[in-house]
Amino acid sequence: MSGHSKWSTIKRKKGALDAKRGKIFTKIIKEISIAAREGGPEPANNPRLRLAIQNAKGANMPKENVERAIKKGTGADGSHYVEVTYEGYASNGVAVFVECTTDNLNRTVAAVRSAFSKYGGGLGTNGSLEFIFARKGVFHIVQPEKFDEDEFTLEMIDAGAEDVEFEEGYITVYCAREDFGSIQKKLEEMGIEVENAELQRIPNTHVKLDDEAFKKVMKFIEVLEDDDDVQKVYHNIEMNEEQMELI
Repeated sequence: MSGHSKWSTIKRKKGALDAKRGKIFTKIIKEISIAAREGGPEPANNPRLRLAIQNAKGANMPKENVERAIKKGTGADGSHYVEVTYEGYASNGVAVFVECTTDNLNRTVAAVRSAFSKYGGGLGTNGSLEFIFARKGVFHIVQPEKFDEDEFTLEMIDAGAEDVEFEEGYITVYCAREDFGSIQKKLEEMGIEVENAELQRIPNTHVKLDDEAFKKVMKFIEVLEDDDDVQKVYHNIEMNEEQMELI
């Protein structure tokens, strides 16, 4: 699963940037609200809510924000968010998959379509990028001190992990979508605190860009990510070290 280390590093850097902007809290609150609405307010009985709360802790979200998000999702006055995805191509043939959570579909599709059009791309039909992106479980963990990497790797493989990577004090565990729950359970049993865990869309094929094209496409992706209705944006750019520093 080559290339995932770079992807993970980029996600961590981008996550820190989002937190600085205050955007990440908005996205997590929506996820908590939807999880609470669909599966109930008790984390012990709601795996999706438990995961969302875990990610909120990893982002240092105050406890009262989490509690308000749960009440918002389960109360009579709860916002009726829906989840929707959009697929298309940016300039230079870059595949882009956008996940949104919104209470106004017309507003969201208009904003997404406008961004694609403004930056030389276009929306496609749902399912058109299915062959490019694979849905994988991804767990980011701060590596504990006095840690046995070999033993941990074996435990993860036994639980269904496809790959385990160690890089700069971080551990990244990848698994098939259907093994997400078993990995989550094994980490809980081992007492390993997860900084972030989610289902991501990992590209199977990649596109290389020169620096100018890269900056243009990344500006487009930044515009999408800055939209409050957008939860996650995935692309299949293969970045070099210099381009990673441009982010």
